This record gives sequence, C-alpha cells and structure tokens, in this order.
Amino acid sequence: MTDIFTSATAEALAQLTPSLKAAVLAEALPYIRQFHGKTLVVKYGGNAMTDESLQRSFAHDVVLLKLVGLNPVVVHGGGPQINHALQRLGKEGTFIQGMRVTDAETMEVVEWVLGGQVQQDIVTMINAFGGKAVGLTGKDGALITARKLRMPDRENPGQQIDLGFVGDIRRIDPSVVKALQNDQFIPVISPIGVGEEDGLAYNINADLVAGKMAEVLRAEKLIMMTNTPGVLDKSGNLLSGLTAARIEELFADGTISGGMLPKISSALTAARQGVNAVHIVDGRVPHCLLLEILTDQGVGTMISAQ
Repeated sequence: MTDIFTSATAEALAQLTPSLKAAVLAEALPYIRQFHGKTLVVKYGGNAMTDESLQRSFAHDVVLLKLVGLNPVVVHGGGPQINHALQRLGKEGTFIQGMRVTDAETMEVVEWVLGGQVQQDIVTMINAFGGKAVGLTGKDGALITARKLRMPDRENPGQQIDLGFVGDIRRIDPSVVKALQNDQFIPVISPIGVGEEDGLAYNINADLVAGKMAEVLRAEKLIMMTNTPGVLDKSGNLLSGLTAARIEELFADGTISGGMLPKISSALTAARQGVNAVHIVDGRVPHCLLLEILTDQGVGTMISAQ
C-alpha cells in the first residue's frame, strides 16, 4: 500500500522528540472527544485535488478522522479536470457569477468527469489508505433533486440568465448517506442532481451542495478547501473570523466576488441553518483538515451566523 505519509511529513515527524509527539497526541485528544460521532462535511477542491502529495495528505486525513470516531462526508469539485476535458473537445469553459455555463455537450463532460474519473480517483485513494469510501451522485437514491437554475441578471434587473443544465437544489434526501455512515463507509459525493420534473442531470455548484448537505445532515462542521489562505480583505490580509453582517458588507463592496461568491454564500447559509462551525481553509497546506479540526492552530477563516 502507498505510504500514508508524504515524504515531507515523514521527515518532519522524524525530527520530533518522543515527548513532542506525545504532546501532539495530547492536544488532539480533547478535540477527538468533542467531535466523536459528529458529522463533518468537507468540500474537496482546488490544488488539493491536482497536486499528488496534497491528494495523499487529504486521503490520509479523511481516513484518520474516520478511524478516531468522526464521520467525514466528502463533496468534491473538479473544475480543472472539466476544463481540461472540454479543451480536448475544442470547447472553452464559460462562467457567470462563479457558475459554469453548461450546455448539453458540456453536461455530458461534467457527468463523465465528476461522476466517473474524479470520483473514482478519490474513492480509490481513500481506500488505498485503509478507508472504506463509496462514490455517489445526486442520482443515487434520489440524493439530490434539482430544478433548472435561473440566475438574476445584475446588470438588467428583472431579467434572468439561462446557464443551461445548471441546477438549483430543491431537496436532499440524506438516507443513503446516513446508511453508509452507519456501516462505517465514507461517502464521496459528486455534485450532480436529477431534475424533479424532467429527470435530467444537472450540474450543481459543489460549494452549494456541500453547504446544503451540511445543513441536512446537521453537521458539526462544514470545511471548504480553497486555493487561498481563507477569506482575504482588499489588502490581501486574512480575515480569520467573520460574522453574517461583515460578510454582507464584503459582498456589497466587492471584496468577495467571482468564484468565492457561491462558496461564501453557501457557507453563510449553512451557519445560519445550524451548522456549528464553517471553515474556509487553505487546501495547499498539507494535512489542513487535521490542523483545523484536531489542533489549536487555525489555517483559514471561520464563519459564524452571529
């Protein structure tokens, strides 16, 4: 089996004295006790999905969290992989307000990449590290029911933008996810929904799926992995803690824009709907999940409803 640690991690551990290793375990124990049996929804995306050492780090963290009694649920993206597949077909991805415009041909690519290639790569890696992962799409067990998303046109009030086969979540039935959790499996979910009226497949933003999944599962934490240290102000400084009111200000002045809009919006909604803590973390940091969940060291931005 592939070595569970990256070479950098192994080297760092070798430099620790036995007493320091014991101190690390002692620091983790209260968090393990606090979160034992709780559900954690992890949005997996960005560099962590494309860098081989970070892929191993992520899989290791997910397996370890499951082994110590937490219940991770993975919702993954796959933007770079979709873009690469589209380029091979001579197509270029188009985005509006952080959402991918998805025509019929693009939807076929999205299903193949997310529900096939990307999902199976994640499942295979988690299983290689000793976990028991199972891949799902929104079609499985009617997990995610959707309808066509109509996005308000900010430049033309009263009008809507047609993004094609992009879905708006209507309902999430978590029964299949809970059944897998009860059997000690780790669900890995692709953000593809099934139309409630037409039965067609719809591409849904992975951040929105992760946020709604955390709400429905009454998760203890929602953790979103990004390619930035967290939410940054206009000067590039990390905002380590944000409230709902402060986020609304950042939306209004344009500090939060583009691809961060659906991410922060879904994080804020999840916090308001009862998820105890929402974290935007830097997926470029090895073992960022363990750092965020089981240590005193934070690696991103925490969002709260109040």
